[in-house]
Amino acid sequence: MADPARARRLAKRISTIVATAIDHEIKDPRLAFVTITDAKVTADLHDATVYYTVMGADLESEPDVAGAAAGLEKAKGVLRSKVGAGTGVRFTPTLTFVADTVPDTARHMEELLARARAADDAVARARENAQPAGDTDPYKESRAADGDESAAGDVSSSEDN
Repeated sequence: MADPARARRLAKRISTIVATAIDHEIKDPRLAFVTITDAKVTADLHDATVYYTVMGADLESEPDVAGAAAGLEKAKGVLRSKVGAGTGVRFTPTLTFVADTVPDTARHMEELLARARAADDAVARARENAQPAGDTDPYKESRAADGDESAAGDVSSSEDN
């Protein structure tokens, strides 16, 4: 078992090496819009999971996630050799590429928050012109202000029963 801090440092180094290699050395057009977001290394430093996202060519086009996954699988051997040369560890970790779902989850959370804000605004608009059905404060009694002692006597007699 390696030190967890060493595993984190190695994961950071692996993500940097893979991102640089994809950007400068791998000439696969399917990897043009791939961004390496994170990497995790197992405690024994033998396996590395590299997380990636894929962007579209422009804002309107859908990203080619399947093509990017195929391109990463094809380049896995080259990338592993680059990682081995760049890290200098005794055993070069095997690489597993996983599409990162954090941006999609964040987008979904933003949509949910926007819906909640819209519902709150609708309630606030409905509240602006709302009138109470009965008295404005039905629980407030003004018996003490009127000086009505018979009402106070009724309260004490009901407590005795």
